Amino acid sequence: MIVDIHNHILPNLDDGPQNWEEMTLLAKQAAQAGITHVIATPHHKHRHKEHFYENDPSVILLMTEKVNQRLKKMGIPLSVHPGVEFHLHENILKEIDNSLDDFLTLNNNGKYILMEPPSRFYPDYIDKALLKLKEIGLIPILAHPERNRELRKNPKNLYHLVENGILIQVTAASVLGIHGRRLKNFALHLLDHHLVHFIASDAHHFVRRKFELMNAYEYIKDKYSLDLCEYFKNNAIHALEGTDIKVKNPKKISKKRQYFFLYNHPLNQI
Repeated sequence: MIVDIHNHILPNLDDGPQNWEEMTLLAKQAAQAGITHVIATPHHKHRHKEHFYENDPSVILLMTEKVNQRLKKMGIPLSVHPGVEFHLHENILKEIDNSLDDFLTLNNNGKYILMEPPSRFYPDYIDKALLKLKEIGLIPILAHPERNRELRKNPKNLYHLVENGILIQVTAASVLGIHGRRLKNFALHLLDHHLVHFIASDAHHFVRRKFELMNAYEYIKDKYSLDLCEYFKNNAIHALEGTDIKVKNPKKISKKRQYFFLYNHPLNQI
């Protein structure tokens, strides 16, 4: 079983597939790569350019069912499960208090929840929200922190989150360097310090943003070890099934280990 816990495969809900044909091509690409299960995580409370994505859990559950029916009819060996990528916006603390039913967990199993930080800043309410979710019994997974320029400058923040039970997901394309050397170096730096618990595709499109998960696993197996690769694969299964993950002890990141593209390098300002 190969599980991808973060992708945008559901059609017409966000900046993923814009129609059923694009969804089908993306699903075929995932299945051909060797992925057997995906947790669909459309954006929620996320603003992108002129669009604002807001997806009710009931809509996600219904669309997931429709997608599975279509894939079964077409003979595509891929199982789709419900989830959401919940954006950490400025009113997140109030919504945790007043609208917790909107916080659809991965595979709707009531345990793991995917949370997306902004890319250009890291306000105080993010840590407060993640820890609050943890206090009420959910396990937040912070999506692609390598894209956040403030976290790249201050990676110790991720160490403190992991110390407090927050899990981290890095994008496969970042590990592979598809989005540039800066993000790759930082993603590998997090891997070196046991600050990553999941690798996921964040796939959106069958050509432009594909399911790169299996390629990232091969890279990790070659650069690190088969054991680490299996660790990530098993963690994704745990997220799907709502079972416990055995977290590796994180390592503190020393400022002495600064190198090109990290921390206060000018390219981290963009």
